[in-house]
Amino acid sequence: MAAAMPSAVAVEMIHTMSLIHDDLPAMDNDDLRRGLPTNHIVYGEDVAILAGDALLALAFEHVAKATEGVDPRRVVSVLVMDLESEGKGDDEVTMDTLTWIHTHKTAALLVASAVAGATVAGASEEDVARLRSYATKVGLAFQIADDVLDVTASSAVLGKTSGKDEAVNKVTYPRLLGLDGARSRAEELVAEAKACLDVYGDKAEVLLGLADFIIARSN
Repeated sequence: MAAAMPSAVAVEMIHTMSLIHDDLPAMDNDDLRRGLPTNHIVYGEDVAILAGDALLALAFEHVAKATEGVDPRRVVSVLVMDLESEGKGDDEVTMDTLTWIHTHKTAALLVASAVAGATVAGASEEDVARLRSYATKVGLAFQIADDVLDVTASSAVLGKTSGKDEAVNKVTYPRLLGLDGARSRAEELVAEAKACLDVYGDKAEVLLGLADFIIARSN
């Protein structure tokens, strides 16, 4: 746990950076995040951009300096993980395209989170592959749940502005599959993700619970 913690902290720094930048007027133009005014609303766009840039740089510095007792080659493999891939939807986006976008965006962040700990711990290639598959499926389920909540939940419950996807005509899973179809697909993905960990039995209890939580959450 101690060996993996610097990587976990670094991933959260990058996650927070992505939220700060996504909320900027030139991006999603949102003024509410986690129930509070977004960074640029409080501090201005210039400071928000710099804060995100600083968090990204600090993430790499932190994982490099704070990781102890681990082969440096493992640390480097964590540092070079591709955490983000930008994608934009339009009226021509198909299910395959939407899945590709979120496999390389939302799911990529969860893959990095799941694989980083296994990597610094010296897990086998087979274990890392199972975790990568698990996290990819959970990440896609997370995005579907997020899309559904954007339609069904209030801003007060979400902690961010609801209804944004429809307002900007964004292609989402509910738009392509309908609400019921999107929920069903999320459940299928969670079942597939959990099956990836069958070999670990009770040792995977926390990850199995996390997968269930992903689609049961209210915000």
